[in-house]
Amino acid sequence: MRENETIRVLCVDDHELLRRGIRSSLRSFDDIELVAEAGDGQEALAICAKTNPDVILMDIVLAGEMDGVATIRAVRERFPQIQIVALSTFYDRKLVQSVMQAGAIGYLVKGVSGEEVAEAIRAAHAGRPALATEAVAALLQPERSESGLGYDLTKREREVLALLVEGLSNAEIAAQLHITVAAVKYHVSNILSKLGATNRTEAAALARQHGLASSPGAGQP
Repeated sequence: MRENETIRVLCVDDHELLRRGIRSSLRSFDDIELVAEAGDGQEALAICAKTNPDVILMDIVLAGEMDGVATIRAVRERFPQIQIVALSTFYDRKLVQSVMQAGAIGYLVKGVSGEEVAEAIRAAHAGRPALATEAVAALLQPERSESGLGYDLTKREREVLALLVEGLSNAEIAAQLHITVAAVKYHVSNILSKLGATNRTEAAALARQHGLASSPGAGQP
């Protein structure tokens, strides 16, 4: 980066409160400028065309037609000069792999310090990977061998599935597990995909049949 050049950043997150936190954190760094914010993937693409940011901080769980992974892929296809650092509460192996394969250069777990976010932005702008410790650990996990339906469900997904079997709504599951509704939707989508189910009723039936749902409790977010 040339002397006195600022890194122009776009923040993409569907929660205004989280965008506000990023906005506040980045004000502390003279070499980084938050030039725009977007609430979904389509808006992010439109803003990229107008502002051409250097780096995007991209939430993985986005509302709307495009999730974070799809948005990363679309940005990299249309604007290959823009580097992307993913932000997520989740860091299981498959998710981290899918994010990196889509074209992100960095992966941060939400809740890191403003300094860590700034360092990741600088690294991404310089073309260097910026991976949180949790993301690195997830990538180093060995592949699990298949051992029947639901072998690849995470502990949290089994907890969500158990409550889904009980007939709870997304909002009720979120309250029970102390996570967001968006997080529940993300987990339910993963559960349906992993079980090959077309809807919640079918997923619940498969869970009962194969004994897949564990009792709700503490687990990974």
